[in-house]
Amino acid sequence: MVNAQKKIKQTAGRDQLGDFAPKFAELNDDVLFGEVWSRTDKLGLRDRSMVTITALVSSGITDSSLTYHLQTAKKNGITRTEIAEILTQVGFYAGWPKAWAAFRLAKDVWAEESADTDGKAEFEREMIFPIGKPNDAFAQYFIGQSYLAPLSSEQVGIHNVTFEPRCRNNWHIHHASKGGGQILVCVAGTGWYQEWGKPARMLRPGDVVNIPAGVKHWHGATADSWFAHLAVEVPGEGASNEWLEAVSDKEYDKLQEEKR
Repeated sequence: MVNAQKKIKQTAGRDQLGDFAPKFAELNDDVLFGEVWSRTDKLGLRDRSMVTITALVSSGITDSSLTYHLQTAKKNGITRTEIAEILTQVGFYAGWPKAWAAFRLAKDVWAEESADTDGKAEFEREMIFPIGKPNDAFAQYFIGQSYLAPLSSEQVGIHNVTFEPRCRNNWHIHHASKGGGQILVCVAGTGWYQEWGKPARMLRPGDVVNIPAGVKHWHGATADSWFAHLAVEVPGEGASNEWLEAVSDKEYDKLQEEKR
C-alpha cells in the first residue's frame, strides 16, 4: 500500500499556549504535527496513531491528550476491535491498571460503533482495508450510505469504497480522450455491476471488473449484504466523470428477485 504524504495542520499549541509558551506551541504545531506526523510517505497516519497511543498508555498518560489521540486513531481508520486488541497487548507489557484507564476512554470514543446493530463493525472485521469515512462529498450520486477510504494517490489513485446493503451509485461514465477508465477489485461482501444495455453481474471477493472509458455503468451492494471494492483509477488524458440518473428501486429490486 502506498501512502500519499499528507500535511497535518495543528493549532492546539498556539490556541492553548501561544501567549504563555510560544516556542513550545511552535514546536508542537509546526514540528511535531507539521513535520513528524506529516511524514505519511514514511509511516501512515494509522500506524502513527498506534505508536502514539502505545507510548501514552505505557507512560501512564490517560488524560485529555490520550482522548484526543484515541479520537484521531478512530478517524485514521482504527476500528473498535483493533483498539481493544492494541490496549490488551499494551496491558501485558505496560501494566494492567494503565490499560484499564485507557479502556475507559476508548469505550467512550468508540461508543457509536459499540452500539452498532447494522453489521458495520462485523463487516469491517472481514477485510484488511478500513471502511473509512462517510462518502459525503459524493452522497448526491448514491442511493444509501457509502464510505470512502483513500489508500493511494501516487502513481494511480486507489480508494476502498464500501456500500451498505442496498446502497448503489448512479449510472455514470468515466470519460478520457486517451486511456482512462476504472478497475474494481472486490474485497468483501456481495455486490452488483451493470453496464448499460447488458445484464447485471453479481460480484464477490476476488472478482475484478475492467471498465473502459466511455462505458455507462453502475455498481453497489446487494440488498442483503455489505459490499466493498477497491476503485483503481486508470491514468488517462482529459479524464473526468459524468454522473447520470439514479438506479431506481424498481430496477434494483428486479435484480434482487432474479437473484432468488
